[in-house]
Amino acid sequence: MLATLFSDVGHEMVTAVLPLYLGSVGLGVAALGVMEGAADLAFSLSKLAGGAVGHRVQKKRPWATAGYFVTMAGTGAIALVQGFAAVATLRTVAWFGRGFRSPLRDFLLADEVGPTHFGRAYGFERSADMIGAVLGPVLAAMLVFIGLDFQSVILWSLIPSGIAVASFAVMTRDKPPPPQLEKSAEPKQPLPRVFWLFVGGVLLFGLGDFSRTFLIVIAVGALGGDTGEVLTTAVLLYAGHNFVSALAAYPAGKLGDAKSKSKVLVAGYALGVGTNLLLAFTSDQLAWVVVAIVLSGIYIAIEETLEKAVVASVLPREQRSLGLGILASANAIGDLGSSVFVGIMLAYGHPQLAFAIPACVGALGVAWMWRLSRREIV
Repeated sequence: MLATLFSDVGHEMVTAVLPLYLGSVGLGVAALGVMEGAADLAFSLSKLAGGAVGHRVQKKRPWATAGYFVTMAGTGAIALVQGFAAVATLRTVAWFGRGFRSPLRDFLLADEVGPTHFGRAYGFERSADMIGAVLGPVLAAMLVFIGLDFQSVILWSLIPSGIAVASFAVMTRDKPPPPQLEKSAEPKQPLPRVFWLFVGGVLLFGLGDFSRTFLIVIAVGALGGDTGEVLTTAVLLYAGHNFVSALAAYPAGKLGDAKSKSKVLVAGYALGVGTNLLLAFTSDQLAWVVVAIVLSGIYIAIEETLEKAVVASVLPREQRSLGLGILASANAIGDLGSSVFVGIMLAYGHPQLAFAIPACVGALGVAWMWRLSRREIV
């Protein structure tokens, strides 16, 4: 959990100032959309790679540690470049490391708890992630407020990111597999049909689930300017989004453990559709943007906690690493298309289309998951 916390402090320090840094070097929201989309693509491919590696190796901790290190190095190096290609490449490299480690870390976490606690375990991990995502933007805002430029803020992110690498390397472990699995050959059973149906719903909803980085851009527009005070306020609103997610993640996981993980997830998806509709019609009104930020924080917490809990529940241990990687890949591929679309629509001055179209696509994902949840999968 310490690794998750400190890694997100470092990562979110950079995420919070990245749109502003791009603006300072002459790159706008269209560039942000393409960059975030490319990063999401690397994220998706790397999660699949991490899941495949975890499926074939017993020792997952060293590979996950390497992912934390790549994220630290790639993110920090953004401060040393200014061109679009260089920034986009480093952002992509950082997200590749971040994605690669995710299914490995999630497997190790599931290995430490019983199936009855998957929701709470992933909720607690998500809370640590979101607390880091609160502290990161707050630290970034403080550094900007005292006069540091965006490059310096990015360099300062290396400290918490380095703590994350050290924490994961020292404080985690690989549990030995059960004797029957240790002696058996590699499993030949295909992933179950219900898993693929679930991933299909995740992908469909993901096509309407754009990068939350755009909330900073939306907040700046609603605040009416790009002064230092406005930029600091926008970053703090983004931190508020992450704080709401931190508060909501564990209760969401606990509710899923007690009731139905899939049905709680459907409720979260529906809230996401409502949030996008709210942004479609009120993105220029600060009060409603704040409401949307709060709702976004809640639904993101439900989504990221319960998706992993469902997959960990429907798959046996020997397939869990691969399944978590495929899940994350489907999510990131959906985010890729949505992020590019939202960035282009905002750049051309069409905020209604930017958020209404993702809301419509997300509604299809809600319908898909609702039908699947009625089968009482978990």
